[in-house]
Amino acid sequence: MDVRFPAFRPLSGVTGTGAPAAPGQAANSGGSFSGALKDALQDVSRLQEDSSALQRRFLAGDESASLERTMMAMQQSQLAFQSAVTVRNRLVSAYTEIMNMPV
Repeated sequence: MDVRFPAFRPLSGVTGTGAPAAPGQAANSGGSFSGALKDALQDVSRLQEDSSALQRRFLAGDESASLERTMMAMQQSQLAFQSAVTVRNRLVSAYTEIMNMPV
């Protein structure tokens, strides 16, 4: 069974220890936070498109689209979407908190 999981890439400027990376490290990685966020949203979109295509193939009776693969693809796209919504909500909350700080 061919099961693909999205590749999770660390955000630039963040090390595996949870401490911020040195300024030179973030610049050398070639990415930015906005770039990482854009890539993650594109991955979510791709997972949803793949899931929809697999659902259509299964409903059309395509033998290569098994029920198991279809359900796995649906769950992957749902989990990715829920994760993206959670990240968005946290970013909005952080932005609101920063904007309400006294200057």
